[in-house]
Parts: sequence; C-alpha cells; structure tokens
Amino acid sequence: MRPACRMAGTVLDEMAAFIKPGLTTREIDEFAAERMKHYGVKSAFLGYHKYPCYTCISVNEVVVHGMAGKRRVEFGDIVSLDVGVVMNGFVGDTARTVAVGGCSLEAQRLMDVTEKSLHAGIAQAIPGNRISDISRAVQQYVESNHFSVVRDFVGHGVGRAMHEEPQIPNYVERRGSSPKLKPGMTLAIEPMVNAGVPDVEILNDGWTVVTKDGQLSAHFEHSVLVTEGEPEILTWPEKMRSK
Repeated sequence: MRPACRMAGTVLDEMAAFIKPGLTTREIDEFAAERMKHYGVKSAFLGYHKYPCYTCISVNEVVVHGMAGKRRVEFGDIVSLDVGVVMNGFVGDTARTVAVGGCSLEAQRLMDVTEKSLHAGIAQAIPGNRISDISRAVQQYVESNHFSVVRDFVGHGVGRAMHEEPQIPNYVERRGSSPKLKPGMTLAIEPMVNAGVPDVEILNDGWTVVTKDGQLSAHFEHSVLVTEGEPEILTWPEKMRSK
C-alpha cells in the first residue's frame, strides 16, 4: 500500500501545481494521465463502472466525480482533484481541493475547514476506536464551523480494490454500532463539505454530483493505515516524505 499511496499523492501534488486559469478539465486530466504513465502506475478510476477519465476533477458546485471535458477553470474557481492509482495490485486514493490562482475568503474558509475536518477524523483512526469516532470528529468540526456534511457519499476501506469495507460516513449514523478499528486496516477517509445545504444531485451523465443549491463544495481525502499507535497517512506525496 505504501508505494501505491505515495504515487497517488505525488500525482495529485503535481496536478495541483499544474492548474492555472484557462486550462480545460480535459487538459488537466491528460496531464495526470501522463504523470501516471511516467511513474509506471495505472488509474484506478479509468474504466471503473465505465468511468471514462483518469481522475475526477470537480469545479465549484461539483461535489465529486466531475468528468474531464471542455469546461475551463477560471481565476477564483475552486477545483477538487481526486486521484486513484493502482501499483503492484494495490490502490492509493487521495483528494484535495485547490484554488485557481486565488479565491474568495469564504471559499478559502470552506477548503480550510474541510481539510481540518479530515485531520480531525484521521486522529481518531486508532486501535480500539470505532468508525463512528472518525465520523463524529469530522461532523462536529464541520458543523461547528457552519458548513454541512454530504451524506450521500462516504469514505471506505481501500486495498486491493478501490472500494472495500468498511464504509466511513462523515456523519454519525444513529442505528447500531460501527466496526471497531484494528491495526493493519487501511482506510480512505474523505470529507465532502458543502457551503450550503448537504443535499446533492447527480446530473444526466450519471456521474457528476453537484450541490442541490448550487453553492460551493470541497473534498479532501487521505488513505490512512491504522497502526498499533498513531495513524499513518500513506498518501503524502514523495516530496513531503523527504522533509
């Protein structure tokens, strides 16, 4: 898992640095495809349930699963980049929302809160805790900052397949107890946070998920290893690991 996740983080980092006003989402996806080829990894998304792109590129009101196409990113947009790669039979999955050149203060606050909620959730990924401890930490941080958690899409286990058990909601489900965390589990924790209402809808292409009220959304994700002690973030890019 470590090499696959490291490559996912590295491709994501390079995508984030590549983005500038005027590029189409297709051009950004093609850049990611070239970087995956350079590193000798394959996209975990391309062909998954017939998904036609190498990455998911979700602009402004698009929550997740934005498909590459003719849409141009402009100064002030925020763009969620979701990268999954396969290396030696293992999957690395990671996401980040970035501003194109700059953005409004409220958009920046949305991104900051979403990223901090991710790390609040990761901090709960320790042996003996339950999935619900991760969910509660994310939800409490997001809602205390007056944003809303998307409930239609959740995090998940990750390993030899992209989506494995257990599911990891970013809110607390009130029915029953959730799975207990054990060393060796690898989890893709991924808050999706909306500036407005939590409700979303899927467009006619069958993939693109947008906020119901048209307001902004942000998405951050790391693949994380539950250890005997503190959780290990696996999807830091190569340059972060060398520091």
